[in-house]
Amino acid sequence: MGDIRVVVDGAGGRMGRMITATVEREAGMSVVGAVDVAGSPLIGEDVGTLAGVGANGVPVVDALASVVDEADVVIEFTLPEATLANLCVAVDSGKRMVIATTGFDADQMAELDVLAARIPCVMASNYSIGVSALTKAVTLMAKTLGDDYDIEIIEAHHNQKVDAPSGTAVTLLHAAAEGVRRSADDVAIYGREGIVGARPPKEIAVHAIRGGDIVGDHTVMFAGMGERVELTHRAQSRQTFANGAIRAARWLMTAAPGKHSFTKVLFGEE
Repeated sequence: MGDIRVVVDGAGGRMGRMITATVEREAGMSVVGAVDVAGSPLIGEDVGTLAGVGANGVPVVDALASVVDEADVVIEFTLPEATLANLCVAVDSGKRMVIATTGFDADQMAELDVLAARIPCVMASNYSIGVSALTKAVTLMAKTLGDDYDIEIIEAHHNQKVDAPSGTAVTLLHAAAEGVRRSADDVAIYGREGIVGARPPKEIAVHAIRGGDIVGDHTVMFAGMGERVELTHRAQSRQTFANGAIRAARWLMTAAPGKHSFTKVLFGEE
């Protein structure tokens, strides 16, 4: 097999540039296409130059359909509406897809599930190996500590992040709820304000912080009477997310059609 041919969608963004740079340094992989939003001033620019790795002869275009035929796999870091449109293109072309977009609502997720079942696809809210391990640990901790401990989730990101709470915080919410056998939809709240009264015993709260250039911090707090346990992951560089996405792209080359989790990529299980 020759090089794995990658199209980067969202190529002009921070993660898109990081993905491009990482793929260009990887043995056996190459960027063959780069897509950014229509109207972007980056359309026509060389994506290798944008990523800081030197010109690679791949211009940024404004439509996935114009470059998808060249790809083995599409790596997608965009917004929900764009991801759904691009997933349709990938499905029609029979291409694999790594999806890192967050912020989908329930209807969008239902549509995504139907489409992603038709091609080999990995989707995750976070492509950090550490966050995947944290998620498993949160479920175990919640199961072990049980209902005697209040659960609070705090996440922090840079001031340009458009969705809140982060997709990772929502994943951790569901992991904690699974451990204590609660429905996340029934017990979750998002921030507090005003005279809210005493904390309901089974509530799980999620709090979002936005500021500066924070790459991504997530803490799950288990607060009991007389002690507190905190599990924290801090991303120090976006490189960890790029490495995970590329690991997922390699894994997809032999994967069956269907929407797979990053946990399955790492641990062989959903």
